[in-house]
Amino acid sequence: MRRHLRHFIHRHEPKGDTHAHLKSGLGAVIGMLSVGGLTAATGIPLLIAPFGATAVLLFGQPKSPLAQPANVIGGYILAALVGTFALFLLPGVWWVAAVAVGVSIAAMLLLRVTHPPAGAVPLVAFGSHLGGLTLFLIVLCGSILLVLLAVLHHLLPPRHPYPLRAPEAP
Repeated sequence: MRRHLRHFIHRHEPKGDTHAHLKSGLGAVIGMLSVGGLTAATGIPLLIAPFGATAVLLFGQPKSPLAQPANVIGGYILAALVGTFALFLLPGVWWVAAVAVGVSIAAMLLLRVTHPPAGAVPLVAFGSHLGGLTLFLIVLCGSILLVLLAVLHHLLPPRHPYPLRAPEAP
C-alpha cells in the first residue's frame, strides 16, 4: 500500500530557482491586475477564473506547449465558440455544459491549440450567461493581454524564451 501511495505524492517538477519562482508569481499578479484594471475601466467582466489558471502556465511554465500564444488565444476562442453555440441551442440545460466542455477539449486537441484553462469557458458561458459577442470579447481581449504581458515579462531576468521559436525549415 505504501509503495503505491508513493506514486501519488511524488513531485515530478524539478526544484527551481527561488528568484524565478518569485518572478513568476509577480508576473501573475501584474497579469491579473491588468485584466482586473481593464474590467474596472470598461465595465466588461474580463476577470474570469480561467485566466488565473492561464497565468500559471504563461508565467510559471512558459516552455510548455500549452502556454504558447496560439494555444492560449486559439484555445479560448474555440472554447468560446463551442460554449456560445451550446448555450444558444439549449439554454439552461445543465448537461449541455458538460458536453460543451468535452467538445471543446476534443476540438482543441484536433486543432493542436490545447489550453487546459480554456476548457472551463463553456462552464463560464452557462454559469454566467455570458454568451455571444460578450464572451468572445472577454476571451479575446483577456487572452491577448495576458500573452502580451508574458512576452514582456519573460524579457526580464531571469529570461525565458517566450514564445517558443518554431523549428527552422530544412
